[in-house]
Amino acid sequence: MKVSVITVCFNSGSFLADAIRSVAAQSYPGIEYIVVDGQSTDQTPEIIHSFEDVITRWISEPDQGQYDAMNKGVGMATGDLIGFLHADDFFAHPDAIAHMVEAIGNKSADAVFGDIRYVDAYDTSKVLTRRRYGPCSRMKLHLGWHPPHTAFYVRSAVLKSSGLFDTSFTISADYDLMLRLLAGNGVTTAYIPEVLVKMRVGGVSNRTMVNVRRKWREDYRAMQKNHFGSPLTIFLKTMRPVAHFIHAPRYLFE
Repeated sequence: MKVSVITVCFNSGSFLADAIRSVAAQSYPGIEYIVVDGQSTDQTPEIIHSFEDVITRWISEPDQGQYDAMNKGVGMATGDLIGFLHADDFFAHPDAIAHMVEAIGNKSADAVFGDIRYVDAYDTSKVLTRRRYGPCSRMKLHLGWHPPHTAFYVRSAVLKSSGLFDTSFTISADYDLMLRLLAGNGVTTAYIPEVLVKMRVGGVSNRTMVNVRRKWREDYRAMQKNHFGSPLTIFLKTMRPVAHFIHAPRYLFE
Protein backbone atom coordinates (compact mmCIF):
# COMPACT_ATOMS: atom_id res chain seq x y z
CA MET A 1 0.00 0.00 0.00
CA LYS A 2 1.37 3.38 -1.02
CA VAL A 3 0.70 6.19 1.48
CA SER A 4 0.53 9.80 0.29
CA VAL A 5 1.48 12.32 2.96
CA ILE A 6 0.66 15.91 1.98
CA THR A 7 2.07 19.05 3.59
CA VAL A 8 0.74 22.47 2.58
CA CYS A 9 2.73 25.49 3.63
CA PHE A 10 3.16 29.23 3.27
CA ASN A 11 6.04 31.08 4.91
CA SER A 12 6.50 28.05 7.17
CA GLY A 13 10.27 28.28 7.50
CA SER A 14 10.27 28.12 11.29
CA PHE A 15 9.13 24.51 11.61
CA LEU A 16 8.78 22.94 8.15
CA ALA A 17 12.11 21.13 8.36
CA ASP A 18 10.92 19.27 11.48
CA ALA A 19 7.84 18.03 9.63
CA ILE A 20 9.91 16.85 6.68
CA ARG A 21 12.45 15.10 8.92
CA SER A 22 9.66 13.23 10.67
CA VAL A 23 8.49 11.91 7.29
CA ALA A 24 12.04 10.94 6.35
CA ALA A 25 12.35 9.05 9.65
CA GLN A 26 9.33 6.81 9.00
CA SER A 27 10.07 3.10 8.91
CA TYR A 28 7.36 2.37 6.34
CA PRO A 29 8.93 2.23 2.84
CA GLY A 30 5.94 3.02 0.64
CA ILE A 31 5.55 6.75 1.26
CA GLU A 32 4.82 9.38 -1.36
CA TYR A 33 5.54 12.80 0.15
CA ILE A 34 3.95 15.84 -1.49
CA VAL A 35 4.58 19.47 -0.51
CA VAL A 36 2.32 22.25 -1.78
CA ASP A 37 3.78 25.70 -1.16
CA GLY A 38 1.79 28.89 -1.66
CA GLN A 39 4.80 30.68 -3.19
CA SER A 40 6.42 31.54 0.14
CA THR A 41 8.64 34.58 0.50
CA ASP A 42 10.67 33.37 3.50
CA GLN A 43 13.17 30.51 3.65
CA THR A 44 10.51 27.86 2.90
CA PRO A 45 11.57 27.34 -0.77
CA GLU A 46 15.19 26.83 0.31
CA ILE A 47 14.12 24.27 2.90
CA ILE A 48 12.07 22.40 0.30
CA HIS A 49 15.03 22.33 -2.10
CA SER A 50 17.32 21.02 0.64
CA PHE A 51 15.00 18.03 1.19
CA GLU A 52 14.36 17.10 -2.43
CA ASP A 53 15.66 13.59 -1.68
CA VAL A 54 12.76 13.12 0.77
CA ILE A 55 10.00 14.96 -1.13
CA THR A 56 8.46 13.00 -4.00
CA ARG A 57 6.66 15.92 -5.66
CA TRP A 58 6.27 19.59 -4.84
CA ILE A 59 4.91 22.78 -6.32
CA SER A 60 5.23 26.42 -5.34
CA GLU A 61 2.52 28.69 -6.72
CA PRO A 62 -0.20 31.07 -5.49
CA ASP A 63 -3.38 29.48 -4.17
CA GLN A 64 -6.76 30.53 -2.82
CA GLY A 65 -6.03 29.49 0.77
CA GLN A 66 -5.08 26.37 2.71
CA TYR A 67 -8.01 24.23 1.53
CA ASP A 68 -7.35 25.04 -2.12
CA ALA A 69 -3.73 23.99 -1.53
CA MET A 70 -4.88 20.78 0.17
CA ASN A 71 -7.11 19.98 -2.82
CA LYS A 72 -4.11 20.49 -5.10
CA GLY A 73 -2.17 18.03 -2.98
CA VAL A 74 -4.91 15.41 -3.25
CA GLY A 75 -4.97 15.93 -7.01
CA MET A 76 -1.24 15.20 -7.13
CA ALA A 77 -1.44 12.15 -4.86
CA THR A 78 -1.16 8.65 -6.33
CA GLY A 79 -1.19 6.71 -3.05
CA ASP A 80 -3.76 4.21 -1.85
CA LEU A 81 -4.05 6.07 1.48
CA ILE A 82 -4.00 9.86 1.81
CA GLY A 83 -3.46 12.12 4.81
CA PHE A 84 -2.06 15.49 5.79
CA LEU A 85 0.86 16.57 7.95
CA HIS A 86 0.69 20.29 8.65
CA ALA A 87 3.91 22.26 8.35
CA ASP A 88 3.98 23.00 12.10
CA ASP A 89 3.38 19.36 13.09
CA PHE A 90 5.42 16.16 13.05
CA PHE A 91 4.97 12.43 13.39
CA ALA A 92 5.30 11.29 16.99
CA HIS A 93 7.49 8.27 16.21
CA PRO A 94 9.04 6.45 13.21
CA ASP A 95 6.39 3.71 13.09
CA ALA A 96 3.33 5.98 12.87
CA ILE A 97 2.56 5.30 9.20
CA ALA A 98 3.47 1.60 9.49
CA HIS A 99 0.96 1.23 12.32
CA MET A 100 -1.73 3.01 10.31
CA VAL A 101 -1.22 0.72 7.33
CA GLU A 102 -1.33 -2.34 9.57
CA ALA A 103 -4.50 -1.20 11.34
CA ILE A 104 -6.47 -0.27 8.23
CA GLY A 105 -5.55 -3.61 6.65
CA ASN A 106 -6.47 -5.65 9.71
CA LYS A 107 -9.86 -3.95 10.02
CA SER A 108 -10.52 -3.73 6.27
CA ALA A 109 -11.54 -0.15 7.03
CA ASP A 110 -11.93 2.90 4.79
CA ALA A 111 -9.95 5.19 7.08
CA VAL A 112 -7.63 5.05 10.08
CA PHE A 113 -6.82 7.51 12.83
CA GLY A 114 -5.01 7.77 16.14
CA ASP A 115 -4.36 10.26 18.90
CA ILE A 116 -2.51 13.58 18.80
CA ARG A 117 -0.68 15.64 21.40
CA TYR A 118 -0.54 19.42 21.56
CA VAL A 119 2.98 20.52 22.46
CA ASP A 120 4.76 23.78 23.10
CA ALA A 121 5.84 25.39 19.83
CA TYR A 122 9.47 25.80 20.86
CA ASP A 123 9.86 23.06 23.47
CA THR A 124 8.15 20.07 21.91
CA SER A 125 9.01 17.88 24.90
CA LYS A 126 6.46 19.94 26.87
CA VAL A 127 3.02 18.35 26.40
CA LEU A 128 0.19 20.86 26.82
CA THR A 129 -2.82 18.59 26.33
CA ARG A 130 -3.50 14.87 26.55
CA ARG A 131 -6.58 13.43 24.90
CA ARG A 132 -7.51 9.87 23.99
CA TYR A 133 -10.01 9.96 21.14
CA GLY A 134 -11.28 6.38 21.16
CA PRO A 135 -13.17 4.67 18.32
CA CYS A 136 -15.56 6.60 16.08
CA SER A 137 -19.34 6.37 16.48
CA ARG A 138 -22.34 8.36 15.25
CA MET A 139 -23.32 9.08 18.85
CA LYS A 140 -19.93 10.68 19.51
CA LEU A 141 -20.27 12.72 16.32
CA HIS A 142 -23.62 13.99 17.61
CA LEU A 143 -21.87 14.98 20.84
CA GLY A 144 -19.42 17.22 19.00
CA TRP A 145 -16.57 14.73 18.73
CA HIS A 146 -14.61 14.05 15.57
CA PRO A 147 -11.26 12.40 14.79
CA PRO A 148 -8.19 14.65 14.70
CA HIS A 149 -7.77 15.71 11.08
CA THR A 150 -3.99 15.63 11.10
CA ALA A 151 -3.93 12.00 12.34
CA PHE A 152 -6.70 10.82 9.99
CA TYR A 153 -5.80 8.90 6.81
CA VAL A 154 -8.40 7.74 4.31
CA ARG A 155 -8.35 5.50 1.26
CA SER A 156 -7.80 7.54 -1.88
CA ALA A 157 -10.82 6.14 -3.74
CA VAL A 158 -13.11 6.95 -0.81
CA LEU A 159 -11.78 10.50 -0.42
CA LYS A 160 -11.95 11.36 -4.10
CA SER A 161 -15.43 9.90 -4.56
CA SER A 162 -16.70 11.84 -1.54
CA GLY A 163 -15.48 15.16 -2.85
CA LEU A 164 -12.60 17.25 -1.64
CA PHE A 165 -12.42 20.26 0.68
CA ASP A 166 -15.15 22.88 0.23
CA THR A 167 -13.16 26.07 -0.29
CA SER A 168 -16.13 28.26 0.65
CA PHE A 169 -15.03 27.51 4.24
CA THR A 170 -12.02 29.35 5.61
CA ILE A 171 -11.57 27.34 8.83
CA SER A 172 -14.01 24.41 8.96
CA ALA A 173 -13.62 22.63 5.63
CA ASP A 174 -11.90 19.76 7.45
CA TYR A 175 -14.89 19.38 9.80
CA ASP A 176 -17.25 19.54 6.81
CA LEU A 177 -15.26 16.74 5.16
CA MET A 178 -15.32 14.66 8.36
CA LEU A 179 -19.12 14.95 8.55
CA ARG A 180 -19.46 14.08 4.87
CA LEU A 181 -17.28 10.98 5.25
CA LEU A 182 -18.32 9.69 8.66
CA ALA A 183 -21.94 10.83 9.01
CA GLY A 184 -23.11 11.08 5.42
CA ASN A 185 -21.21 8.32 3.65
CA GLY A 186 -20.80 5.93 6.56
CA VAL A 187 -17.06 5.48 6.07
CA THR A 188 -15.68 2.74 8.30
CA THR A 189 -12.70 3.54 10.51
CA ALA A 190 -9.95 1.82 12.47
CA TYR A 191 -8.72 3.54 15.64
CA ILE A 192 -5.14 3.19 16.91
CA PRO A 193 -4.84 3.93 20.66
CA GLU A 194 -1.49 5.67 20.41
CA VAL A 195 -0.15 9.14 19.66
CA LEU A 196 0.61 9.44 15.95
CA VAL A 197 1.16 13.17 15.49
CA LYS A 198 2.34 16.02 17.69
CA MET A 199 0.92 19.48 16.96
CA ARG A 200 2.46 22.76 17.98
CA VAL A 201 0.11 25.13 19.80
CA GLY A 202 -1.43 27.93 17.77
CA GLY A 203 -3.53 26.57 14.89
CA VAL A 204 -5.41 28.96 12.59
CA SER A 205 -8.82 28.13 14.05
CA ASN A 206 -7.92 29.08 17.62
CA ARG A 207 -5.32 31.80 17.31
CA THR A 208 -7.66 34.67 18.17
CA MET A 209 -11.15 35.01 19.58
CA VAL A 210 -12.23 36.44 16.21
CA ASN A 211 -11.24 33.14 14.58
CA VAL A 212 -12.88 31.17 17.38
CA ARG A 213 -16.20 32.90 16.68
CA ARG A 214 -15.74 32.40 12.95
CA LYS A 215 -15.14 28.71 13.55
CA TRP A 216 -18.36 28.44 15.57
CA ARG A 217 -20.29 29.88 12.63
CA GLU A 218 -18.54 27.71 10.05
CA ASP A 219 -18.93 24.53 12.11
CA TYR A 220 -22.66 25.23 12.38
CA ARG A 221 -22.87 25.81 8.61
CA ALA A 222 -21.04 22.49 8.03
CA MET A 223 -23.63 20.70 10.19
CA GLN A 224 -26.50 22.33 8.29
CA LYS A 225 -24.90 21.46 4.95
CA ASN A 226 -24.52 17.80 5.95
CA HIS A 227 -27.92 17.58 7.68
CA PHE A 228 -26.26 16.29 10.81
CA GLY A 229 -26.10 17.53 14.38
CA SER A 230 -28.06 19.93 16.55
CA PRO A 231 -27.52 23.01 18.71
CA LEU A 232 -26.24 20.60 21.38
CA THR A 233 -23.63 19.32 18.91
CA ILE A 234 -22.21 22.77 18.26
CA PHE A 235 -22.28 23.62 21.98
CA LEU A 236 -20.39 20.47 22.97
CA LYS A 237 -17.95 20.82 20.07
CA THR A 238 -17.27 24.36 21.19
CA MET A 239 -16.66 23.27 24.76
CA ARG A 240 -14.12 20.59 23.87
CA PRO A 241 -11.23 23.06 23.36
CA VAL A 242 -11.76 24.46 26.87
CA ALA A 243 -9.28 21.88 28.14
CA HIS A 244 -6.74 23.28 25.71
CA PHE A 245 -7.35 26.78 27.03
CA ILE A 246 -6.90 25.59 30.61
CA HIS A 247 -3.58 23.93 29.85
CA ALA A 248 -2.35 26.61 27.43
CA PRO A 249 -4.21 29.90 28.07
CA ARG A 250 -2.10 31.80 25.56
CA TYR A 251 -4.27 30.10 22.91
CA LEU A 252 -6.77 32.86 23.66
CA PHE A 253 -4.41 35.72 23.05
CA GLU A 254 -1.99 34.76 20.27
